[in-house]
Amino acid sequence: MYRYDEFDEQFVRDRVAEFSEQIARRIDGSLTEEEFRPLRLKNGLYLQLHAYMLRVAVPYGTLHARQLRQLGHIAATYDKGYAHFTTRQNLQFNWPKLSDVSAILQLLADVEMHCIQTSGNCIRNVTSDQFAGVAADEMEDPRPTAELIRQWSSLHPEFAWLPRKFKVAVTGAEHDRAAIKVHDLGIRMLRHPQTGEPGYEIVVGGGLGRTPMIGKVVRDFLPKAELLAYLEAVMRVYNAEGRRDNKYKARVKILVHEIGTEEFTRRVEEEYAALNGPAINAPEEEVQRINAYFAPPAYETLPAKSERLQAAREANPELHHFVEQNGFAHRQPGYLILTVSLKPVGGIPGDMTAEQMLAFADIAERYSMGELRVSHSQNLVLPNVRQDDVPELFAELAQAGLATANAGLVSDIIACPGLDYCALATARSIPIAQEIANTFADMQRQRDIGPLQVKISGCINACGHHHVGHIGILGLEKSGKENYQITLGGDATENAALGERLGPGIDGDQVPGAIEAIVDTYFAFRQDGEEFIETVRRTGLEPFKSRFQSYIAEQNVEEVA
Repeated sequence: MYRYDEFDEQFVRDRVAEFSEQIARRIDGSLTEEEFRPLRLKNGLYLQLHAYMLRVAVPYGTLHARQLRQLGHIAATYDKGYAHFTTRQNLQFNWPKLSDVSAILQLLADVEMHCIQTSGNCIRNVTSDQFAGVAADEMEDPRPTAELIRQWSSLHPEFAWLPRKFKVAVTGAEHDRAAIKVHDLGIRMLRHPQTGEPGYEIVVGGGLGRTPMIGKVVRDFLPKAELLAYLEAVMRVYNAEGRRDNKYKARVKILVHEIGTEEFTRRVEEEYAALNGPAINAPEEEVQRINAYFAPPAYETLPAKSERLQAAREANPELHHFVEQNGFAHRQPGYLILTVSLKPVGGIPGDMTAEQMLAFADIAERYSMGELRVSHSQNLVLPNVRQDDVPELFAELAQAGLATANAGLVSDIIACPGLDYCALATARSIPIAQEIANTFADMQRQRDIGPLQVKISGCINACGHHHVGHIGILGLEKSGKENYQITLGGDATENAALGERLGPGIDGDQVPGAIEAIVDTYFAFRQDGEEFIETVRRTGLEPFKSRFQSYIAEQNVEEVA
């Protein structure tokens, strides 16, 4: 993984000193909250419903155990003993005191971390596939590309004050685990179909929120060496022509929609042709310097299958289900990728206690070469686990309360903080997620249902990605009450699609029953082992709408009675 050089170290330390002085001026009254707001947002500090929230950058989701250990220390010392992992592969402290933020930033800097580019109208923290560099189905590790973009975009003078925030995701696998089509800019690594040359497909204009859109391909193939110049052209067109009169229409997706994909592409290509590409693109020696940080670790030569693990799975059904559900094929024989769920049944999605963070840091050091990942589904990943070590690893995860075998199942719910924390929210998300998970608590039932992505947002800003959930839930305020709309058929993969509403909104206490009705409909209509989303695509929404509306009618009759 990437390590700071002298410039990185000085850059972050200087930024901490600068912001610490601004914090002191806010505390002594020299700065008003209005004056302080743009300064704190540039440093990842939000003012939420009840307290400040500090968002820590985790570039492309990659962490070292020593960094997680520091985060756990901060959670225990300066927060309420826990932290929250987000869909942007970041981490949030929800209760820091303003007077403690400077100390927190110093501790982050000590382990090569910061909060820059996690807020404000800038190019945000670059995200990637949580299995990057180790997945058996990957063409190429996307993290060097993500790091290159991070370095290029940090404090870029032309893009420091964009019309709106700008999110970038990179994937190196044909199966998209980075949700590139719902980002402002998505990059897919590929090879030219005729020459085999490595390059990129460029997607622009995706995004969720109040106006959800699927991104459009603006370049089928871009040679790798030309990436930064092409991104410069995209950003220049957006920065010059994106709307600044209305923040709800300021994202690049609105520009692409209003002028059309063809015209947007023409303007980008025109800008690109006029740029001095060699002066912008990274020199080959710099590319190689970055690539070297992501060289594979010193793997052992091992058999492709571990007899020890196989015997342990046969003897322990819980271990078997954990490996079956949370394991993923590693490119190195004898190794396994393991997703560690932060969604225990009835728990708060994405939350991790300080004690768990410290324990997991130790686990990552013992069993994953000190490395871990944050996924955009608010879970953690151990990317380099020897298959022989899985039985002992599983036992330690279980002791830490981190052995839930539900990755990708109905209880592996993405949820925003909602009205429990967020000043923008109009409804709660966390309690709804907990109730759904409790409703489907039986693990055998979850396995019978199979892959099913439930995503919940507490307002139209869609931080819970409800638009692209197989089942999406949007909480709104209606006549003074919390009201929840249910959508069906969303997808964040290479088959990206936006969910469609099943009918009118319902009360929060009706949501778990509505999800049960939807699942029952799936059981009634699925064929030949179809997954949930496959059945929805084949049948269309009509049978689900019919059962959903029947459920609402039944609930109304019960209320009258």
